[in-house]
Amino acid sequence: MNPPFREEFARMPPLTLPPTRPELVIALSREGAAALPVGLPVLGGEAIEAIFASAVPAEPAGECTLYRADDWLWGSATAEAGRDLDAVTQNLYRAILRAVRGRHLCRVWNYVPGINQPMPGYSDRYHAFCHGRSLAFEEEFGRTFQPRLSAASAVGTDSDRLSVVFVASTQSSRHCENPHQTPAYEYPPTFGPRTPSFARATVVPGAKQSDVFISGTSAILGHTTIALGDTLAQLACTLDNLRTISQVCGLGAALGAGRSGTRHLKVYLRHAADHPAVAAALETKLLRSGDHVSFLRADICRAELNVEIEVTVRGTQLD
Repeated sequence: MNPPFREEFARMPPLTLPPTRPELVIALSREGAAALPVGLPVLGGEAIEAIFASAVPAEPAGECTLYRADDWLWGSATAEAGRDLDAVTQNLYRAILRAVRGRHLCRVWNYVPGINQPMPGYSDRYHAFCHGRSLAFEEEFGRTFQPRLSAASAVGTDSDRLSVVFVASTQSSRHCENPHQTPAYEYPPTFGPRTPSFARATVVPGAKQSDVFISGTSAILGHTTIALGDTLAQLACTLDNLRTISQVCGLGAALGAGRSGTRHLKVYLRHAADHPAVAAALETKLLRSGDHVSFLRADICRAELNVEIEVTVRGTQLD
């Protein structure tokens, strides 16, 4: 490098690389002693989700790592997704359903690699995932397994591993549906050879306080996606659906706002650029002081969906 260019180079401002976004971590046991990264970049809010912060390790069961918190059994299972996602999913769910036998499955979180990508034999990898999950439920509970299905969500992950987090309880639970949405397990065949296996919400009632798990919720009416390409219009429909399922669960129309309890929310966004507008809207329309919220960059189970929101309310009072 000759002197003139050296001097010009010295006067140039230092290169600034875009900051690396943290990845969401699920805290699985007390004081973060065990944590599961799930391959979702955090756009804003909390980078650690700790819904069962008091959990302590329990004896592992096969592929499942387990923890206990009072009456709850809390766990995770992961596997390389590979090309045979349907078979991998079925085997992982077999292990989960064995691990929770004798309890009531209340909520499942699924993080699926390449969820919208095509896969031989299926229109996309989500349909392959749904096939394997459904087969495992039928194998465990028989052909009429649908009444046993709990709240759940399934979003894409940047990881190459399928990760499933789940919670079960000794307390009986009530699974709920949104009257404005077709139950996912009754979707028509265009949604894959096996329909998605989840309820819109699960309520675990207690003598004094209850827990409510609301599935990943988006802009779907009946079984049709609403407002294609318009994130804020999809957000408005999503909030309407959340208000409806909130009432069905006994939380009132505001997802338990103003009642006892702690609210945990995850907001999944297909496009990171939508984060400022969505966060601003939720500040006025949904979020309250004390909420635990994470805004995450994630592909959603339907390629035409831009936003999905899930809610967990712990220790609340129901109508």
